[in-house]
Amino acid sequence: MTEQPAASTSLSKADIPGPATSPAAPAAAPADARADARAALTALRTEIGKAVVGQDAAVTGLVVALLCGGHVLLEGVPGVAKTLLVRALSTALSLETKRIQFTPDLMPGDVTGSLVYDARTAEFSFQPGPVFTNLLLADEINRTPPKTQASLLEAMEERQVTVDGEPRALPEPFLVAATQNPVEYEGTYPLPEAQLDRFLLKLILPLPTRDQEFQVLSRHANGFDPRDLAAAGVRPVAGPADLAAARAEIAKLTIAPEVLAYIVDLCRATRQSPSLSVGVSPRGATALLGASRAWAWLAGRDYVTPDDVKALALPALRHRVQLRAEAEMEGVTADSVIQAVLAQTPAPR
Repeated sequence: MTEQPAASTSLSKADIPGPATSPAAPAAAPADARADARAALTALRTEIGKAVVGQDAAVTGLVVALLCGGHVLLEGVPGVAKTLLVRALSTALSLETKRIQFTPDLMPGDVTGSLVYDARTAEFSFQPGPVFTNLLLADEINRTPPKTQASLLEAMEERQVTVDGEPRALPEPFLVAATQNPVEYEGTYPLPEAQLDRFLLKLILPLPTRDQEFQVLSRHANGFDPRDLAAAGVRPVAGPADLAAARAEIAKLTIAPEVLAYIVDLCRATRQSPSLSVGVSPRGATALLGASRAWAWLAGRDYVTPDDVKALALPALRHRVQLRAEAEMEGVTADSVIQAVLAQTPAPR
């Protein structure tokens, strides 16, 4: 999500609000539990900030994805802390994390696991792959062939992998954070639409501002080692129990029919845009709804507003549309089309 001027409808500069209970929430223990879960997840921002400078929007998007049980595609040029961001998140969340470096020779079994023959028992046993974890960092996912990319489809959608005809459940929670480089095309395999649609959000990590880059260099000059997050002071502040409590509360959020209709109108408008050959599918509308609910909960509300929908529209929809060739040649981008749709679609009051 590219930085934009501060506004209530922009996710890029909006901070995760501090802990607050809903106005309608009772003062009993359940309200305390809600506040505790929100405080723990809000604290993630501070912890990740000890290692990563200036990527507040991406941090917010990752927290939203965790609350929704969705996956995230991180896009940015080399050196903007994509991998470090995910590593810092996993440290602050106290979740099991594994990393796969996607390369042209990576095979599906290297991701999901495979049957291995045991000479001692003369039987085949299943050896789990790195996908059996809570937070999977799929580094440079577009550098591996489509066959291996497809091995993640079942895991991302069904939360299981099937080997030799037997489905095997993945741990809960399970999130794929995949990174890709938008400027290198040599030796890459663009993700197909079906796989892009499996990602809840696509987050753009921009280059830092001058002040932010100065902070990065100052930290390194003072001995910061990105390979040693413990030395940087990053510590676990939340865990699976906090995520489970938060998801239970988000499921109770109220969303008015008018806001639901607004989401529908936005997604249908993309299908009618002359700049797009493919608009947002119903799955994209569902993703926008879920992300908006999580954003509203982080803001301390028990209802969703049109501004919540606007704040998540770009990251939730930008990877679900396909530009026409002539529009792309004219410099039109997916973000500009979605922004135009937001400007032209009346929001409920």
